Amino acid sequence: MAEALPGAEASTGAEASPGAEAASGEEVDNSWCLIESDPGVFTELIRGFGCTGAQVEEIWTLDADAFHHLEPIHGLIFLFKWVQDDKPAGRVVKDRDDIFFARQVTTNACATQALLSLLLNLRHPDIDLGNTLNGFKRFCQDLDPVSRGLCLGNEQKIREVHNSFARPVLFELDIRPAPPDDDIYHFVGYMPIKGRLFELDGLHEGPIELAEIGKKQNWLDVVRPIIEARMQRYSVGEIHFNLMALVSDRQRCYERQIQLLVHQPSPLSHSERQAEIASLRTYVKFEQDKKRRYRQENLRRRHNYLPFIVELLKQLGETGQLMPIYEKAKQRALQSQASASQKAKQAKAP
Repeated sequence: MAEALPGAEASTGAEASPGAEAASGEEVDNSWCLIESDPGVFTELIRGFGCTGAQVEEIWTLDADAFHHLEPIHGLIFLFKWVQDDKPAGRVVKDRDDIFFARQVTTNACATQALLSLLLNLRHPDIDLGNTLNGFKRFCQDLDPVSRGLCLGNEQKIREVHNSFARPVLFELDIRPAPPDDDIYHFVGYMPIKGRLFELDGLHEGPIELAEIGKKQNWLDVVRPIIEARMQRYSVGEIHFNLMALVSDRQRCYERQIQLLVHQPSPLSHSERQAEIASLRTYVKFEQDKKRRYRQENLRRRHNYLPFIVELLKQLGETGQLMPIYEKAKQRALQSQASASQKAKQAKAP
């Protein structure tokens, strides 16, 4: 599912961050593309930023079991239909210098912004942010949230990785603005920071403090009912939500467990230990296959199929097959339209 930022202005005249383009006589394209809400896309974004040890997994249900088998979960990314004047569910804080927060001032950047909001506030031995993100964080550390957002909009490396998922086109189209009633979707992040649960949404003035997390309490048990309540605020039948988890690299976790079973003392018997190792190796294989599938899917996302489609239509036309296919499709469309009209009349009948 795509995302879009409602009503934001593209950043201009921002203070340049370390990766920003040098001034030149050429016009620089600072636009950001729409990003699909998909774990494979977000995982590749992480890799592209130079961050290692992390990946993104999709959450299909709010049941506790859907979360616990992925732990450690460092944060959640939630996609929802944006609503005008949607009030925050907690207190917006502006006095937390220990939380890295940037305002969203760049159109279509909310996917990357939600992901970076989690990564740049994360301190975990599994995850290394890498040179690009560490450098960006150091550069922006003492700036206000709006200036940080402007720097993000002009950060060349981050924008290039984000825009690598732009769909290739052969033709430039004159795209008119979306109608006022068009659906707009937005990404936000949730994560625990120093014993409290925060929502990180660049459209607000600061992090939103949602709840306190008890010393023996799992933060996921705190955030689940909050997300569920947010879903219930929408109209009945609204299903356009997506929830993803930022987790430690699963393959590395399983490989680390294997090494512990092989080299460290264990209360398990030899046969039990071998069975556990075999099971973990199966999980490693699953993760390797998933990464290959993600790479293949992302290659297909970037591939431009338009030349193939044009050539296919050309060959069908030259062999006399195009018009029969067109007529057949036209008849099916008319039949479908007539069926839908008939059902509508029956529904209105007393």
